[in-house]
Amino acid sequence: MSKNMLNTNVITQIGIIVKDVEKTSQMFADFFGVDKPEAFWTDAADKAQTEYKGSSTKARARLAFFDMGSLQLELIQPDENPSTWREFLDEKGEGVHHIAFEVKGLFEKIKVLENQNMPLVQKGEFDGGRYAYMDTSHNLKVILELLEID
Repeated sequence: MSKNMLNTNVITQIGIIVKDVEKTSQMFADFFGVDKPEAFWTDAADKAQTEYKGSSTKARARLAFFDMGSLQLELIQPDENPSTWREFLDEKGEGVHHIAFEVKGLFEKIKVLENQNMPLVQKGEFDGGRYAYMDTSHNLKVILELLEID
């Protein structure tokens, strides 16, 4: 068996693209019998340094997180700017966008996956870390998000 490309097999997050994060987060809160999390906008382009398909983008998204034991559920409402989130919503509608793994050595993991024909689609920064979305949909049938926490 070949070596684990990410050096982990623990899924930390499932990301779902939605049209209305407030409405959908209330539905999840009611379903699970928990408080509705506060939604917030991702950082602006100057701080997030977001790149989509190799180019800088002003893309932002409104996010809400549910901590469900060892797994986090992320609801993502994209703005109108080019992003993997916007593309997914426009082409497929609402639904599961990605599964995420926390990794060490994000940029090295990007290269490993790219060498396996799993290209980088989008990357960016956030307070306390960075992320990368890898197009693994051809092989794995879902996008993978790599999260590196400082």
